Amino acid sequence: MGYRVCLARFCARRCHAVKAYRAVRGLSLGLAHSGLRYQALTCASENLANPRQPTKRRSCLSGTAHASFTTAGVGFPGHKSCCIPPVPSPTHVSAAQHTDEYRRDAAKHIYQRLPERIYKGKLPPLLKAVVVVDIHIDTTGQVVVIDWVRVPKHSPDVTHDIEQAIRQSAPFPAPHYLKRVNFTETWLWHRSGRFQLNTLTEGQQ
Repeated sequence: MGYRVCLARFCARRCHAVKAYRAVRGLSLGLAHSGLRYQALTCASENLANPRQPTKRRSCLSGTAHASFTTAGVGFPGHKSCCIPPVPSPTHVSAAQHTDEYRRDAAKHIYQRLPERIYKGKLPPLLKAVVVVDIHIDTTGQVVVIDWVRVPKHSPDVTHDIEQAIRQSAPFPAPHYLKRVNFTETWLWHRSGRFQLNTLTEGQQ
């Protein structure tokens, strides 16, 4: 009888100790959870008070991003290039009222922008290439489209050089009366890399 009483008392004490341990452990977990929750709320309030500025991402494209320069590269729609400098605004305004008048203004403009590339004097009888190009200009003097009417298949480098010359000459005089203009120019290319435009040519020997 005494043995059973002692065993019952021992079991009661053990159960009481287990319950006490579980209660203390649950209280500790609750405090820890409350601490984490308080820390999370504190961080969130700090982020709301001092929001971070979004990181700006810039996409650089190789080649030209303008669709008008068809031989230099292919532009990707929806992307903006940060590698290509902004196109300057036109410094001259053309008062031409006809396409022929504007073609002459554009030829003079190219001669002024690229004086070192112009062939001086009469051209020799044989030229490296004769290239015919249609150039589309918008209201601000920017080149919109370049159409190659006649290209030298034996000298593809000439086509590239002419495109570079047109690009370097932009912006062209803004057509005040014509608004938008499309003119045709013939490039007379010497083997030295210099040229004359048919509009302002000095002729051939």
